[in-house]
Amino acid sequence: MKEKIAILDCGGQYTKVIDRRVREAGVYSDIFPIGIEKEKLADYSALILSGGPSSVWSDAALKYDEGIFDLGLPMLGICYGMQLICEHFGGRVMPGVKTEYGQIVIDVDPSCPLFAGLDRKQPVLMSHGDAVKVLAPGFSCVAKTGEVVAAIYDEKRKIVGVQFHPEVDPTTNGVQMLENFLRGICGLREVYALDDRIETSVAMIRRRAAGKKVMVLVSGGVDSAVTAALLTKALPAENVYAIHIDHGMMRKNESDIICENLASLGLVNMKRVNAADEFFFGKVDDGTGTLIGPLSETCDPEMKRKIVGSMFIKVTREAAEDLGIDFDNTFLAQGTLRPDLIESGNPDVSGYANKIKTHHNDVDIVRQARERGMIIETNWDWHKDEVRQVARMLGLDESIASRQPFPGPGLCVRIICADKPAELPEKALLDKLENTMKDTEYTAAVAPMNSVGVQGDHRSYRHLAVLKENGAAASADWNRIFDISKKIPNECDFINRVAYRIAGISDSFGDFRFKPLHIGYASTDLLREADAIVTGYVMNPKISQCFAVLLPFADGEDGKYSIAVRAVCTTDFMTARPAVPGEDFEVSSLISAADKILETLGDRISSVYYDVTGKPPATVEWE
Repeated sequence: MKEKIAILDCGGQYTKVIDRRVREAGVYSDIFPIGIEKEKLADYSALILSGGPSSVWSDAALKYDEGIFDLGLPMLGICYGMQLICEHFGGRVMPGVKTEYGQIVIDVDPSCPLFAGLDRKQPVLMSHGDAVKVLAPGFSCVAKTGEVVAAIYDEKRKIVGVQFHPEVDPTTNGVQMLENFLRGICGLREVYALDDRIETSVAMIRRRAAGKKVMVLVSGGVDSAVTAALLTKALPAENVYAIHIDHGMMRKNESDIICENLASLGLVNMKRVNAADEFFFGKVDDGTGTLIGPLSETCDPEMKRKIVGSMFIKVTREAAEDLGIDFDNTFLAQGTLRPDLIESGNPDVSGYANKIKTHHNDVDIVRQARERGMIIETNWDWHKDEVRQVARMLGLDESIASRQPFPGPGLCVRIICADKPAELPEKALLDKLENTMKDTEYTAAVAPMNSVGVQGDHRSYRHLAVLKENGAAASADWNRIFDISKKIPNECDFINRVAYRIAGISDSFGDFRFKPLHIGYASTDLLREADAIVTGYVMNPKISQCFAVLLPFADGEDGKYSIAVRAVCTTDFMTARPAVPGEDFEVSSLISAADKILETLGDRISSVYYDVTGKPPATVEWE
């Protein structure tokens, strides 16, 4: 029997990351829904059950074929997968025992083969609200955080479960743990070699679009650049039409730089479209006959993304008419990544995943075109760092291959739009936050806004907490600040993001003055200037993504806004840690950026904050 792993998808955000890690370890893997019949798994060597947003104890718990546990296969359950294993074999899972989001240090039993060769203290990524309360017969606890069960093991049945996520980067030795499962527990030895991705993609393009015209939307990022390069490799250059749409929400000079870079890809048909007015003030059919928009009057973050995604298609259709192309009978190519589809809750990727945020390349009108077979997505099965590898293999300039990610909606998602301040939490919750901060040298306050996060594989839309200490930011204890930023969402789950105040015009703290904020020329121009300052001072090769966010409040001043600085380090972009001042970049660069913003934009900006939250519980982007 060929050695191969079956990954059973329970709706987790990281299911594809598990698949990737297994294949990188030299073992072939396939992904199936958790409800698959046991007969279809008979030829597999072992099973991995993914995480997911559901609760095993609820009426909405996922259905599965109980016979999968009678196959006698080694098994690894991750997060929800561990809880499902525990419940099935007679254990008990309870809600609200302790929530844990972000990187947590656990105590492991090195005698368990999963942890062979590892120290007792292991940093891991947690994202859960439920926890194992009673172990199932035959299982022993082999890892803990305090009194919370972090891992279980049944030696006889070769079944192991972990409450954390070994597949992601914040689990420091997660790759070794997976190797220990595959080689030590399962005894797998066969080596799997990855296919040549370039040739596979080229063959797919030729099979689908030989002799046809293809329009490719190019944002300037590495994803769409790789797609465009693969198209020119697979098809005659004259059949590939590149469309760059400047929607008015690009970074400073971004479109000019993009068009210069894309010229090096060998694209002979390229069209730049300036469509700010249409994006800001137009309405658009969302694909169901419903008009949505305008963006300038929309605050809901999901609706903003849907407007932008649908408007991209409308503007592309208009560009096709200008070029004399029949849009409805022309393929549309996108640089869509697997994480885009996972976060969008795309049923083609996972039928159980919770929608975190709709990506512009996966709105309803795009899904309809995908169903008609008119969408080409060369990067469908890849993650960001894999796309960068392919870019270099294709010979693309390093300025493209290593280009910092920039979301399709651009600055749109980095302007926190609001008509009115978010309702503050009830006093009992504010008291809970105060109690969390009791033994620290910091003060925390809840800002009058919400932002999107991901907690327990669920989308969350919760409060921002801001921190301040008695002292200067230049001498701040950043390790202490990050410890507190992890503690707050775990103890106060009404908060999913924490930011540290770097500088402000006013000495006031917590005296928040709300100001309505919407998409338009004034707000995008303001953020564009602040973003250019932030990236100019802070961005460096160690940082995966760096940007500024415009917030609808000022601290102690009327009629102004605030800026948040976001800098993260990640490879898969499904998880991320905040970049650490003094380690990943110079503290002085952050202070200089904040000072420059207040110096040049102080008539409109009152305070500058640094986002100190990981993903989870926050997302990389704000909105």
